[in-house]
Amino acid sequence: MASSFCPSLVQPNPHPQFTFSKRKIKILGKNHLPIIITASDTDNSTKLVTFLGKGGSGKTTSAIFAAQHYALAGFNTCLVIQTQDRSADYLLNRKIGNSPVVCNDNLSAVRLETTKMLLEPLNKLKHADARLKMTQGVLEGVVGEELGILPAMDSIFSAFVLERLIGFLKNATKGKNKEDEKFDIIIYDGFSADETLRMIGAASKARLYLKYLRHLAEKTDLGRLAGPSLLRLVDEAIGISDKRSPLNEKMSAEIWDTLEKMLERGSAAFSDPCKFGCFLVMDPNSPTSVNSALRYWGCTIQAGAQVSGVIGIDSPNLNAESKEEIKDKFSPLPFAFIPQLSTSYPLEWNSIMQNSAGHFAKAIFSLPTSQSDSRMLPVKFDASKKSVTLFMPGFEKTEIKLYQYRGGSELLVEAGDQRRVICLPPKIQGKVGSAKFIDRSVVITMR
Repeated sequence: MASSFCPSLVQPNPHPQFTFSKRKIKILGKNHLPIIITASDTDNSTKLVTFLGKGGSGKTTSAIFAAQHYALAGFNTCLVIQTQDRSADYLLNRKIGNSPVVCNDNLSAVRLETTKMLLEPLNKLKHADARLKMTQGVLEGVVGEELGILPAMDSIFSAFVLERLIGFLKNATKGKNKEDEKFDIIIYDGFSADETLRMIGAASKARLYLKYLRHLAEKTDLGRLAGPSLLRLVDEAIGISDKRSPLNEKMSAEIWDTLEKMLERGSAAFSDPCKFGCFLVMDPNSPTSVNSALRYWGCTIQAGAQVSGVIGIDSPNLNAESKEEIKDKFSPLPFAFIPQLSTSYPLEWNSIMQNSAGHFAKAIFSLPTSQSDSRMLPVKFDASKKSVTLFMPGFEKTEIKLYQYRGGSELLVEAGDQRRVICLPPKIQGKVGSAKFIDRSVVITMR
């Protein structure tokens, strides 16, 4: 039985032709001096960068600004647009479609359309079914072009495309073929901050679903009957296991284990600043936009990631004092303003990127990580006090609820329409004795 505590009381692949080369990369360092590094000196994996904020706060503007910065710094960059909003077309002075368009040196852009992304996984299932003959040809009769898009499909198929571009779920120890090399940086401009947060937390949440599905497949008559065939179909379609091995009872267990490891790698990637960067965006003239950005800060932590910095859209109405007040709300996150851009005429990006107004924003994008600040660690354990401190900015104490299962070895934290499981070290395990909300953090004392 669960106990509850309230702290207030206690597609098809659109990029087959693109590869990136090993080149020198210029990054802005301290005192504005460039630091030259090469791809061979660093992690060769692709990095995903995204932006969270209220609609109309400047997410697309910030995404394009970041894409231009990375491209000018020498990174092979791809801007991935999710929405049908044409703001990006005007800002880049390019028509962006579902095939990549080259905007300038090192920068390409593409618009994801779910109706077209739906076709490739369906075709893969058809080919797998043709080999296995599981549906006796019924699946072959499904016409993908006549299928419409249902709620949640946009996020699901976008996640598949981003995974193909980035490879968060792949085992890095197996290496990559030359033809599989991809972009250095993927900038993702999603249609909704809430849906982007769902995607960020999808791998960690899917691990729990996978555990229960495996239990159902191994412990019930229906699961033992249908499980191996379904696993084989999935394995044939997306290539999870070693194809040289026959699918037997042992192999089924290996596929489950491989799926678990894939999701574990995906979950870990979003907490790795070398692989994932997340920036808050807000309109400093709008209190609602500022408060939404604060909220998304806490929601990002709940989803299992960290915020790298904050971007504000500059305005002539803001004086220096107002800017400092807003920066203080997000302290100690790095903060910068980028210039307000117009869509009424073609933009000269070289001039914009050299403008002093965007100088500090470019520096934020070049920072390695903001996680080094101990004040922003999502979880801190203190064995001497037998306490757990959860950093939860953007939430009020009445919104945070704690639950315990499995004999006090875990804490389930609920806030912002998300749940996060925290495994407790042996020396801290026990029942929750008290919980206090202090300076954007929940301090929980165990007994």
